[in-house]
Amino acid sequence: MFTINSNASDDFCYNPKTLSWNRRTDCCSWNGVYCDKMTGQVIDLDLFCSGLQGKFHTNSSLFQLSSLKQLSLSYNDFSGSLISTKFGELSSLTHLELWNSGFTGLIPTEISHISRLQFLTISTVDPYGLRLGPYNFQLLLKNMTQLRYLDLEYVNISSTIPERYLTNLTNLEYLRLSYNSLTGPIPSNVSGLQNLQFLLLSSNHLNGTIPSWIFSLPSLIYLELTNNSFSGKIQEFKSKTLAVISVNQNQLQGPIPKSLLDKQDLQFLTLSQNNFSGQIPSAVCNLKTLIMLDLGSNNLNGTIPQCLGEMSDLEVLGLNNNILSGTINTTFSTENQLRIINLYGNKLKGKVPPSLINCRNLEFLDLGNNELNDTFPSWLGGLPGLKILSLRSNKLHGPISDSRTDNLFPKIRVIDLSSNRFSGNLPVSLFENFQAIKKIGENSGTREYIAGDYSGNYANILIVTTKGLDQELPRVLTTYMIIDLSRNRFEGHIPSIIGDLVGLRMLNLSHNGLEGIIPASLHQLSVLESLDLSSNKIGGEIPQQLASLTFLAVLNLSHNHLVGCIPRGKQFDTFENSSYQGNDGLRGLPLSKDCGGDEGVPQPTTPVELDDDEEEEGDLISWQAVVMGFGCGLVIGLSIIYIMLSTHYPVWFSRMVVKFEHKIDSIMKRY
Repeated sequence: MFTINSNASDDFCYNPKTLSWNRRTDCCSWNGVYCDKMTGQVIDLDLFCSGLQGKFHTNSSLFQLSSLKQLSLSYNDFSGSLISTKFGELSSLTHLELWNSGFTGLIPTEISHISRLQFLTISTVDPYGLRLGPYNFQLLLKNMTQLRYLDLEYVNISSTIPERYLTNLTNLEYLRLSYNSLTGPIPSNVSGLQNLQFLLLSSNHLNGTIPSWIFSLPSLIYLELTNNSFSGKIQEFKSKTLAVISVNQNQLQGPIPKSLLDKQDLQFLTLSQNNFSGQIPSAVCNLKTLIMLDLGSNNLNGTIPQCLGEMSDLEVLGLNNNILSGTINTTFSTENQLRIINLYGNKLKGKVPPSLINCRNLEFLDLGNNELNDTFPSWLGGLPGLKILSLRSNKLHGPISDSRTDNLFPKIRVIDLSSNRFSGNLPVSLFENFQAIKKIGENSGTREYIAGDYSGNYANILIVTTKGLDQELPRVLTTYMIIDLSRNRFEGHIPSIIGDLVGLRMLNLSHNGLEGIIPASLHQLSVLESLDLSSNKIGGEIPQQLASLTFLAVLNLSHNHLVGCIPRGKQFDTFENSSYQGNDGLRGLPLSKDCGGDEGVPQPTTPVELDDDEEEEGDLISWQAVVMGFGCGLVIGLSIIYIMLSTHYPVWFSRMVVKFEHKIDSIMKRY
């Protein structure tokens, strides 16, 4: 017997049909059970998403349903259960769905005995937890000649694709053999698949050229060959019904095929991470239904077609990592639906196009690593849904104006302005407006990504710098919040208001001309994982409160003017010398200079944060006190020495005086 998993109600589907079953009523009236009206025998059992949980045994009464034609056990939890050989005895089956149900182990040969099957889907949530093996794979293709739909995603087959038996599947309309560890080329002499509409062979180890019979399929709708090692050129497609072409992450070359540019039903065109060359033809704008255009990481040159901004259905535009040049002269219309624009890593010049303000749905904008020469486009803050903005590694310059406009960048989660020529003070007014970063991103238990609706079709890569190295984030979690203003010409103090941005995971202000102290308010950044303030002119002591940052994994305070004792405890006990080098006034572990204090435990004092006027006044008062104290100490010291010499005080008293003077001298050296 199976139990109902009540926790399954959190999943995207949950319909516990068996809860309504009652043995005192006719089973043909049960939810999910369908009977032949003439014979009364069960012919269809639909337990899709029923929340069933437990072991699936070979003595199950299910195998007594000899007239069963359709059986769906998909989206249940039979974790650890083998697929029973008794499935092979259900010889009347035409539909068998065992997708995402936790089955494991070797798929038995007996499955191939169900020769009437038209619809077969077997997969697992545990990648490669199911195995078929080369022999059983061939046997399945040989016997199931009636198949119209075959999906074996994530089943470990570890075989080549057998040409001999593939040709026999003349009724096949849908074939998905993704993540199967398939090797070798796709067979070239296949002539019987004229009804094939969906072909998905992604994430295998397939190589060679794409055979011509694929381009000749008359009814092809969906072609996905992603993440293999295919080479050669893309030929002209015969099909007039193409909606999806995804061949990214291969070694394909040549120009963008002209035959793709007249497919009026094309919605997704992803050719990224190949070796395509030549220019982007303006005829691509004729694809009126196109939702995604991903041409990134190729060798495309020339300019960006101006008409791309007028494609009313386009949501994703990926042209990153090519050799595109000229200005971004694209005019984005007010009707556009763009959510992702990625132009990173080209040779684009000029200004940030003002018409981007028309992209009211934009969530991700990456113009980094180009040659843009402009001031900070603060007007981008008017985009209501913008979550990621990367302008890193350009020639942007000037101060980031201290605009008091409310609600700029209200949903921003990642802003990267690093490696430019920005100057002036850090933009306090912008920090005040970062409403999304003022909240700690809640973990819902499931990973949610920014613009994640396309995660199956588009690699939304973002480059960030951590530990001084560039790192690729293939997708960005909604909880991951970053501010990177490093390698600019910012000056002045670090504003304490940054402490209000409690959702920050990474803060990088390194390689600027920042002065003042480290604000103690940074201890409020309770989920901060990386803090880099290196290569500035920051002084004072490291606030002891920073020891409370329990998520801090990366700390770089090197090459500043910091003094005093390094905080102890928690994450601070894990950082190495490199985090502090270039600060001659720092003491304490892990440095070799002893901090002193009781039993070597540092006794830090954190400077109080002041406004600029107060700070200047405070500095003056401090120095006056030092001078007055030194003068008084000098007079008193000389007087004591005179009395001691004239009255012949004992030796112990003279030693005490010397020790006292040494302590005063060491204090004075700090200033």
